[in-house]
Parts: sequence; structure tokens; C-alpha cells
Amino acid sequence: MDKKVAVAIKYDHEKDSAPKVIGKGQGHLAEKIEALAKELSIPIHENEALAYKLNDLDLGEEIPVELYNVVAQILSFIIEIDMNEGK
Repeated sequence: MDKKVAVAIKYDHEKDSAPKVIGKGQGHLAEKIEALAKELSIPIHENEALAYKLNDLDLGEEIPVELYNVVAQILSFIIEIDMNEGK
């Protein structure tokens, strides 16, 4: 695991049964994804092992059941951040 990897996921609880991969890249593309997320104030969570696993998925593919727990923890963290910023 020596190349930087970035994966963007999206989850709409009204439409999706699970979060989906909506962007991914390695190296320079990963840096561009991260820069865009920062520019748009999209929360970033760093987990290299998870990023590599999600990077193996196709764009638009739902995350596999075995990753639900980890991704759910990340989404909960992001929701908490959003709620605290709204105060």
C-alpha cells in the first residue's frame, strides 16, 4: 500500500439500500479527489485499509455487507459533525 488512494461514497437512506462508491482514484487523482472534498467542505475520513478495499469496487457499486460496520461508523461520525456545525 504505497500509493495514496481516495474513495468517495454517497448514501441516500431514502433511495439506497447501502452506501455506493461514487468516485475513486490513486496517486494524483486521489489528491484531486481530496482537494475537491476540502474545497466543497465534504468531511474526509482517513482509513487506508478501507480505502484500498473500497477502491476495488466499481463506480456505482454498493459497499459489501462485510464493510457495513466500518462505513456505518464513519457515516455516524460525519452526521455528528454536521449536527454540531448546525448548532
